[in-house]
Amino acid sequence: MNVKTALILLVLALATIFALVCVLLTRGRAPSTCQYQPLEQEDTGDGQSLVFADLTPEEMVQVVPAKAEVLRFLDGGGARPPREALAVLYFGNQPDPNVTEYVVGPLPMPTYHRDVTVQKYRGKVPYHRRPVTGKEYMDINALIQQELRKAPRFLATCCESDGTDLAILTTAPRGFKSGDRATWFVLFHSVAGTGYYLLPVGLEVLVEHRDLRVSHWQLRQVFYNGRYFASMGVLEEAFVASLLEVIRIPKPQAEAVLGSMRPQRPPGSPGPLQYEPQGPRYSIRGNRVTFQGWSIAFGMNPNSGPRLFDIRYRGERIAYELSLQEALALYGSNCPGGMLTRYLDGSFGIGRFAYELVRGLDCPYTATYVDRHYLAESEAPKTNQNSLCIFEHDAALPLRRHFSDSQSLYYGGLRKNTLVIRAISTLINYDYIWDFMFHGSGAVEVRVHATGYISSSFLHGQGTDYGNRVGPHTLGTMHLHHIHYKVDLDVDGQLNSLETQDMAYKIMKEPWSMQNTIERLYLRRKRLEREDEAAFLLNTPMPRYLSFASPNPNKWGHPRSYRIQITSFAGEHLPTSSPMERSISWGRYQLAVTRRKEEEPTSTSIYNQNDPWTPTVAFADFINNETITNEDLVAWISVGFLHVPHAEDVPNTVTVGNGVGFFLRPYNYFDEDPSVDSPDSIYFSSEQDARACGANPLACLPSAAACAPHLPSFRYGGFLNLSLALPTGGL
Repeated sequence: MNVKTALILLVLALATIFALVCVLLTRGRAPSTCQYQPLEQEDTGDGQSLVFADLTPEEMVQVVPAKAEVLRFLDGGGARPPREALAVLYFGNQPDPNVTEYVVGPLPMPTYHRDVTVQKYRGKVPYHRRPVTGKEYMDINALIQQELRKAPRFLATCCESDGTDLAILTTAPRGFKSGDRATWFVLFHSVAGTGYYLLPVGLEVLVEHRDLRVSHWQLRQVFYNGRYFASMGVLEEAFVASLLEVIRIPKPQAEAVLGSMRPQRPPGSPGPLQYEPQGPRYSIRGNRVTFQGWSIAFGMNPNSGPRLFDIRYRGERIAYELSLQEALALYGSNCPGGMLTRYLDGSFGIGRFAYELVRGLDCPYTATYVDRHYLAESEAPKTNQNSLCIFEHDAALPLRRHFSDSQSLYYGGLRKNTLVIRAISTLINYDYIWDFMFHGSGAVEVRVHATGYISSSFLHGQGTDYGNRVGPHTLGTMHLHHIHYKVDLDVDGQLNSLETQDMAYKIMKEPWSMQNTIERLYLRRKRLEREDEAAFLLNTPMPRYLSFASPNPNKWGHPRSYRIQITSFAGEHLPTSSPMERSISWGRYQLAVTRRKEEEPTSTSIYNQNDPWTPTVAFADFINNETITNEDLVAWISVGFLHVPHAEDVPNTVTVGNGVGFFLRPYNYFDEDPSVDSPDSIYFSSEQDARACGANPLACLPSAAACAPHLPSFRYGGFLNLSLALPTGGL
């Protein structure tokens, strides 16, 4: 054999060895190279999810079809429903001022509009129910500044201020009966770069702003340090006459202000970083995301916030709609602003104030960020860029696992990886983190965390009956958070029934000798037939297992079902004797199941905030004892918690312990846990070499981890094109 032939054979041998190594590595799932696959996003949705897509900016400058019509398109090959927009117009300069809602379509080239106000609300919407606009807040701010100038010596003494540098915070509702529009505003020291919500100066003013003529608005009353005055002028006279106890509160310095979030220590070493060695394992096309059997159409309502549609697992629809409805914050205090406050955040705009998310903190650095658009109080649409994020989350917890130490030795398990869709709404002082999570077991998890600044009152008198002192003159006021969701489940079809299961003990003689007594545990099953049975009052016992059941059985003869499991620590609901309780009557129930109706699309209305005494939508009217057996059903779920602020809420409330939500879990829906098909499953026995990549995918991770993540440069545009909101618009 000559040298040339030997070299050729050697090259061939090396090539063969290299090929075999590649094959072995591929079989062991270890990547041979760092082949990072960036996520590809298309601007247009797939043909079906487009019916759920939010309006584009183009459509806004030119509002959702009926469920039956949509399902005919999705499942039956029917025609695509036209895309329509909801236009809300305030008609103030009319003999009968009112708010009118029009449906406009078809988009993108509208040719028709129709008034749907009476159809939706069974009557006209009076003008006084309209949400307060930015222009109205500006006019109120001008009036307050005008009135503050009537007490210059008082303001200079109490607050080292002429009033122009004080922050002004709105309260709501605005009166005590339908037609009222008189609002208490609370004044605070304002320091640039920090939240003013912890710095009350003790001064609050009541502004009457019902009249359509701004020149007729007036400041009706003043509160300071436990006393009420007819005007700022009267307050000034009492101060000059030494008839007023003044608490001097110097203007805080930025470096020592209560509630500053500026770092107090230099940065340390970076913490753990989550990344995908070969790129995201989910895909996004328009407004639809898919991940390991899951398919979800996502969107954002400017008023009520995040909403999901057509949620499918393994091709089967689990839910037609899963959407946030409302967020209530109800306060207590011995100051007028705090004692009256019942904020309905949907009226202010839960989705509208979901701003840009901070990469690497609000969401994982490598998450996918999506823009959302809205049109309000403007002729041009506005964009909240990167205001929704989507990512795969490793919970660092097994979804399931077992170590066998008897009969045979083996280990089997599966990591708990979930797809997360997240948005965060900043409603002036509070930040709500909205999470929708999709698990490999077929379960859906919905979760909300509250953070941000607490709201506060000026500490005086018996203030600690309403909270805790958290600063020199600051009372952290007690309040409750109640959140409401709509869950339109379609479990193995639209027609479902509501079934409950719970435990009980039966005292009996043990059957093998009949000489001893035992307490035998057994299962109580019941089908709830009517809506009244399925309306479970807040903080009352509820069956531990409650499921939407299909008439069709699984392999083992049980109805294919999805279970609702609630995790909540809600405070007490407002007494039903309250004149405004009907406007938040959804809060009576931790869970209510009703028949689905097109004329009952939401549990509340943006008009309920400013006229809670004659609510435009009263959820209690949805429950009228109709049959709920083999019907298209909706679950309305309330979660929440009581918050008594304490020292550790300064500077901010932490998310730890301040999270609530619910699960939608398969219950005999499958024949076994569907995660058995997961490509992430791990199994090895004592007879295998667990260090071998081919036997154990976990052994492949060291080589996969050698692939450095491709991180985009950090940038943040959340402050761009964002004018400072007037503090009168605070919550």
